[in-house]
Amino acid sequence: MSSSPLDKAAPVPAQPAPDAERSVPAGRFAWFRALGPDGRRAFYGAYGGYGLDSYDFYVLPLSMAAIGAYFSLDNGRTGLLTTVTLVVSALGGALAGAFADRIGRVRALVWTVGVYAVFTVACGFAPNFETLLVFRALQGLGFGGEWAVGAVLVAEYASREHRGRTLGWIQSAWAVGWALAVLVYTVVYNLAGDDLAWRVLFFTGALPALLVLYVRRSVHDAPVAERQRAAGGGPSALGGLLHVFRGRLLRTTVLAALMSTGVQGGYYTLATWIPKYLHDERGLSVTGVGGFLIVQIVGAFAGYVTGAHLADRLGRRRTIQTFAVLSALCVVGYAQVPAGWEEITLLLGFPLGFCMSAIFSSFGSFLAELYPTRVRATGQGFTYNVGRGIGAVFPTLVGYLSQSWGVGGALVFAAAGYALAFVCLFGLPETRGIELSEA
Repeated sequence: MSSSPLDKAAPVPAQPAPDAERSVPAGRFAWFRALGPDGRRAFYGAYGGYGLDSYDFYVLPLSMAAIGAYFSLDNGRTGLLTTVTLVVSALGGALAGAFADRIGRVRALVWTVGVYAVFTVACGFAPNFETLLVFRALQGLGFGGEWAVGAVLVAEYASREHRGRTLGWIQSAWAVGWALAVLVYTVVYNLAGDDLAWRVLFFTGALPALLVLYVRRSVHDAPVAERQRAAGGGPSALGGLLHVFRGRLLRTTVLAALMSTGVQGGYYTLATWIPKYLHDERGLSVTGVGGFLIVQIVGAFAGYVTGAHLADRLGRRRTIQTFAVLSALCVVGYAQVPAGWEEITLLLGFPLGFCMSAIFSSFGSFLAELYPTRVRATGQGFTYNVGRGIGAVFPTLVGYLSQSWGVGGALVFAAAGYALAFVCLFGLPETRGIELSEA
């Protein structure tokens, strides 16, 4: 087999890895202090980007009932809006990761945040379903890339002892953005009629534009990434994508993408359909849906933080497998609560949110540790977002199945995704404690 330009890249100069250049602090928030000033600024930028990424995603599930009524859509076509977003996000994530290896993490982060903000706002102007579908697809380009780029940026600043906790805390931004979306949704839908409220909610997606200014002025790539680019230059976008399918990385890429498919298929099924399930099959008002979701979101935040600490204690694989089993059990239990038992549904929202979120806490550190620096963002962006794109089929299937099974019955389909992830993890190595310079 002929060698690629990547194989001929100049070796990285023998310098201490960032992990070894400073002593590792101790204490409850040692993981944060260990980042250093530049790392903390990167953390703020990535945290804000992912929180607003979540906000811009959730304005759609929260508005699905109103959008479906406005454009006279059945559940299948309504679910297609989420599926298109997630499928295109696979392309956006793969491209953003590849460009982050080529042009730098910070520059790629600015572009991804800008793209998802612009097209979230554009969705509010859509005159018909077809236009909304196109705008939502374009929003997916930026939505798909932000997490992978931001996670790699912070992973390269984090110490190996604290990397799981640091990246798990980044993941908790998703719950913060979700909570903000629910609060704004509750206010907007109580002040405006449904025909206008869903548009207003999309207009609020302009918030990330403020974050772009901060990232451009204050955030810089970690030294390990800058040294790699200075030594040999980043690979071309196509070269980076091809490289993650070569040699020993082929098995890693395939299994990591399948793992991500299962987890995200389960997650986005629940994220897409639970608001409509609570509204249609439980008969809850806008305020009632918001109240139920807040319980689930509180559970999600607690899950992200708990999973972050377990990632460093139990290891990446064992943490993900544990919560895959627990998430599947929670889904089945949540969907089978008899009608009229709303108090039980409310209580089950906490463990459901906890488990379906805690499973993601290990993703940022695990995927970063599976790939070498020169293609780290490419590998992470590809596996995470291709998994999200394939997993996007799940919400549409549930939409069509719900016409005969009901939304509650069809939600059980999400449990199959968690089973897939559990099995795939047996083929991937444990990476806890690895130096990124050794990946």
